[in-house]
Amino acid sequence: MQYKGSENFSHNQPERVGVLITNLGTPDAPTPSALRRYLAEFLADPRVVEVPRPIWWLILHGVILRIRPRRSAKAYAGVWQPEGSPLLIHTAKQAEGIRDSLRQKYGQNVVVGFAMRYGNPSISKVLDEMQDAGVRKLVVLPLYPQYSASTSASTFDALSSDFAKRRWLPDLRFISHYPDFPPYIEAMARHIEAHWANHGRHDKLILSYHGVPLKYLLKGDPYHCECHKTSRLLAERLGLGEDDYMTTFQSRFGREEWLKPYTDETLKSLPGKGVKTIDVFCPGFSSDCLETVEEINEENREYFMESGGKGFSYIPALNASPVHIEALVALIEENLKGWDMPSNSPEELSGRQQLADQRQEATYPGRKI
Repeated sequence: MQYKGSENFSHNQPERVGVLITNLGTPDAPTPSALRRYLAEFLADPRVVEVPRPIWWLILHGVILRIRPRRSAKAYAGVWQPEGSPLLIHTAKQAEGIRDSLRQKYGQNVVVGFAMRYGNPSISKVLDEMQDAGVRKLVVLPLYPQYSASTSASTFDALSSDFAKRRWLPDLRFISHYPDFPPYIEAMARHIEAHWANHGRHDKLILSYHGVPLKYLLKGDPYHCECHKTSRLLAERLGLGEDDYMTTFQSRFGREEWLKPYTDETLKSLPGKGVKTIDVFCPGFSSDCLETVEEINEENREYFMESGGKGFSYIPALNASPVHIEALVALIEENLKGWDMPSNSPEELSGRQQLADQRQEATYPGRKI
């Protein structure tokens, strides 16, 4: 096996610290063919769908990939922007905000990039760029505040698979979750308070998280518990009582039971229980995407209003807001502790090259290595 290395390696190359943020992913275009490629990669991940592979392969390729790409393409077309999908746009802006903040403190010695678990830019492509830039210490932050094997662990799988092919591995710190990180809770609270100040506050706050099959919880996945912990801490910070908010789960797929209560069924039932106006926020989504823009703010808004609701307000995700960037930078710096930042001064780089040249000449005289 040929292990991947740096093609233009030199001993006086600056050594840098890398920060890689990742998100789930997005198709390259809102078309059936692009959705087919994206869904084939996403739904083939055994972390996402825990069904025996031969059975799932037949279902995926025999049914799902023949039907769902066209339906999903239509939904994506409704949220697509000139620069691409909302998730791609917001993640790029988050990386830019983190980069600007860290470079104010550490200069060019920090490299910040972003990648998608499925689709582009791929994790392997961005790791190639970081290796060529001299990244020798790497912090990876999947933008999933609440841990699940289907998200955080899947990202680690992709990293480890890539690293298994590389000659030189960086020191690695992997942030698997941050459901109770105080700056994250504070960022959400300030974001929601700002929305209420500008748009008013409704009867109840719905905190909607992406769902996962119930069997994942029964097998020990902590996602359900971490979602409720985030909700509790956020509600405490906002000064909400138990009757002022609810935790629900959206985006279920297939016929098996998923985490409850379901967001769509909850919103259909609330007007009949006297809750006529609601605010909806999605703490588990770091960026607005199809599941928030189309599923929550369009589809579920319609469910609520058609069931007798009088007021529905979607509170956007944190996206690249200053409070979110501030929280993410605090989380990253917490995980940079103990690592000395390289200086990469001209004197240091020159001295490093001179030592390498001396060793080379002493060991392999007359040879260029």
